[in-house]
Amino acid sequence: MNTIFWAADSTVQTNDYSTYPQTGIGQVFPLFIKEAYRVENHAKNGRSTKSFMDEGRLAAIEERIGEGDFLFIQFGHNDEKAADPTRYTEPYTTFIENLGIFIQTARDHGAYPVLITPVERRCFGEDGNLGPGEHGDYVAGMKQAAKRFDVPLVDLYSMSREALQEAGEPGSRRWHMFFPAGEYRQHPEESLDNTHLRYDGAVNYASLIARGLRQLGGRYADIVLDELEL
Repeated sequence: MNTIFWAADSTVQTNDYSTYPQTGIGQVFPLFIKEAYRVENHAKNGRSTKSFMDEGRLAAIEERIGEGDFLFIQFGHNDEKAADPTRYTEPYTTFIENLGIFIQTARDHGAYPVLITPVERRCFGEDGNLGPGEHGDYVAGMKQAAKRFDVPLVDLYSMSREALQEAGEPGSRRWHMFFPAGEYRQHPEESLDNTHLRYDGAVNYASLIARGLRQLGGRYADIVLDELEL
């Protein structure tokens, strides 16, 4: 059985009761994959490419990843935090360089790296339309990295923007931690969080990644369940 290792941030991490109803994309991705694959989710809240490596999280993956496995690399939300030197990376230099380290780590062990652009925030304007975008430079930087290092890329950012625009401002609330007070016993206070996901959002965006993998073809498409209509 081959393993899909995930290096990413809070939008992907596996949550427990303490953060319910927050749900990460990597947490639900097993819904979309064949029995020959399993997910080992190393995503963690608040991490950037820099802090993920500095904390030894990539090293922990390197100890376990092997031939025929996959490394899904999904960052951007925290790399852009310029006020925090422990996390910030410049989108067209250090961000790309760090992505190259992740990619090479996978390749050194016979594994297949995949870059996944960051999921868009629920950034609607007062007119009800989606704003100009929250992560543009880091999406562009990741696309440059994909070309520089000749690695496949799933453009979740663009697909999630399309999905958000189609759902609209009210309809997309159920995908995110955006809900009134009293809706959840475990989370009784109001939440107006446009970044983190609930179960429906995690499943929706995981399905978009599955679609992107199928479009890549070959070994990447083989991960995804054949019967899924994506």
